[in-house]
Amino acid sequence: MNAEPVTIAVHGAQSVSGLLLRPRSPMVCYVMAHGAGAGMRHASMATCAEELAQLDVATLRFQFPYMERGSKRTDPPSTCHGTVRAAVSVARDLCPAVPLLAGGRSFGGRMTSQAQALDPLPGVLGLAFLGFPLHPPGKPSVDRAAHLAEVGVPMLFLQGTRDEFASLDLMQGVVTALGPRATLHLLQEADHSFHVPARSGRNDTDVRREVLQAFRDWSATVVAGARPD
Repeated sequence: MNAEPVTIAVHGAQSVSGLLLRPRSPMVCYVMAHGAGAGMRHASMATCAEELAQLDVATLRFQFPYMERGSKRTDPPSTCHGTVRAAVSVARDLCPAVPLLAGGRSFGGRMTSQAQALDPLPGVLGLAFLGFPLHPPGKPSVDRAAHLAEVGVPMLFLQGTRDEFASLDLMQGVVTALGPRATLHLLQEADHSFHVPARSGRNDTDVRREVLQAFRDWSATVVAGARPD
């Protein structure tokens, strides 16, 4: 299955590239933002999109403007929020009648939740984070999670227990405080990149399959909960 290139017009910035991968009968479409240091074409992003398609999940990956320019400096949050919003709008147009979810890897997931907290993303039923960056390594804090209290849709946090960007006890506390709309799925022995050491008895492929199946199962629950009785 080949991804379809798309162009996403971002208000106040250049247009950015996107890649839509849509299976024959998708149960949801996931607007999936990349992390700070690797764009939508990174092997991990591509593999996730391909394997999600096998689980009947469509994906729209997209570039933030700084990544499109080849810069290493991330855009201001307002630009990232606008890019997320534009990508969601394109996903709605390209996948009409398909339930929408949004989120992504690390930085991209956080930019998505900030956008949602400021002004709900039209049509988005839930947010899924592939490694939420709660704090910089070695600087434990929950300040980056403050905006999550303003997110009114279900949230899924897929977190490694060895994630240096999210101290386990702090992450558990954040999710508990958010109440029933937040779900934490822990990936035993995984780090921020979902890599596991050999001593764990698993490999990175095993972890990725766990991540994507957990996402698929959660997505089905969110969609079912959004259907009118």
